[in-house]
Amino acid sequence: MSRTNSNSIQAIHPYYHEGLWVFDDDAVDLVREPFVAGADLIMDRLAEQVPDGRNGFTLIFSELPFPGHQVSLEWMHEECGGNVYKCNELDMVGWLCPALLKYFNDAPRELYAEVRPRAEAA
Repeated sequence: MSRTNSNSIQAIHPYYHEGLWVFDDDAVDLVREPFVAGADLIMDRLAEQVPDGRNGFTLIFSELPFPGHQVSLEWMHEECGGNVYKCNELDMVGWLCPALLKYFNDAPRELYAEVRPRAEAA
């Protein structure tokens, strides 16, 4: 079942684990959800934008543009239960799995994202 988050801006914390970019989100019951099929290569490039990004970073995202977003993704088509997006700034294409629908009722036509260093736990 998909959800509509009351926040228009959301965040996940991708990290590299056993050769894959993954993320956890207890709020939507995801553990080590992998980025694959081109999305992993986009994550490689995004990680380069923050110090020590390979050890994890914060990815802020929204279906609406927001001040400070660094990349935008344009919906291309559905495929294998997920959705294919083109990252315009990086000129790369990646597939986002059905877990995307845990954050949106429908696959957004556009996504906007910003990467930041992950804050240290207090």
